[in-house]
Amino acid sequence: MDIRQLRYFIAIVEEGKISAAAERLHMSQPPLSQQLKTMEVELGTKLVERSGKYFKVTNAGKILYKYALQMTQLMEEAKIEVKEVGAGVSGPLTIGVNTFSVDRLSEILQEIQKQYPKVTYKILQNESFYLCQLVRNRTIELAFIRLPLNVDDFSVHHLYTEPFYFVTSNKHQILDEEVTLEKIYEYPLILPSTEGLGVHYLISEAFSRLSLQPHIIGECSDITLLLDLISADFGTSIVPETVLKQHEGYPINSYKITSTKLSSPVGLIWLKNHSLSKAAQNFVDLFKEKGSAGTYA
Repeated sequence: MDIRQLRYFIAIVEEGKISAAAERLHMSQPPLSQQLKTMEVELGTKLVERSGKYFKVTNAGKILYKYALQMTQLMEEAKIEVKEVGAGVSGPLTIGVNTFSVDRLSEILQEIQKQYPKVTYKILQNESFYLCQLVRNRTIELAFIRLPLNVDDFSVHHLYTEPFYFVTSNKHQILDEEVTLEKIYEYPLILPSTEGLGVHYLISEAFSRLSLQPHIIGECSDITLLLDLISADFGTSIVPETVLKQHEGYPINSYKITSTKLSSPVGLIWLKNHSLSKAAQNFVDLFKEKGSAGTYA
């Protein structure tokens, strides 16, 4: 049996006679009678007991009718859901976010939710290097990463280039609002991220280009813990501007680092030559609409 035959049977049961069911289905009576007979032969049992123009549904027919209703309803729901997912109205949106998060991400997600309330979200946080791997193996569709990284496999939408800040406990007062790497390299530094990855790499490279050997006492990728340590005067750190925007209220002082050798481009990536889901495409389009630097492939 197929879904078409089930719909025929539903009409037969609900109309009580073949002629009325045929009229409801906009077809002639003989083909509908033949379809009923075909179903009975396939199932090996009578579905209706005929009595002139009218009939009585058998117990087997009642069971088939119950399941026919369920199956046709599921089919209709499947059609609606598939169409909605195809249009980006519903379905999952999988996004990777760099450890330090992204400026305005919450704002964009709220806008997406307003426009597409049936979309669901899976948001993973990790280092940029690992996020690239997750996009490559299609665990996630989109990722916000910090550059530079090897992005040959991806289309990249550049969002902004973010400055870095030197952060200390408020027990320390450095009079200038801005500092250089040369001025801070002797302070006890706790670097964010993990050695060889992400922001840790950017900071280390910036010092290396200036032939400076920073006084590194540790590393910590948990930003809340890192700021707690700095607040307690355990050490100092260098963090992207986003960290300060998203973690206000700590008893710390921050000083913009003026070195052009230390900045962090942030980009939204997706797999090159791979069709995005409509939900993901809607998200990308909204980010572009809100305004940022540009796209390259």
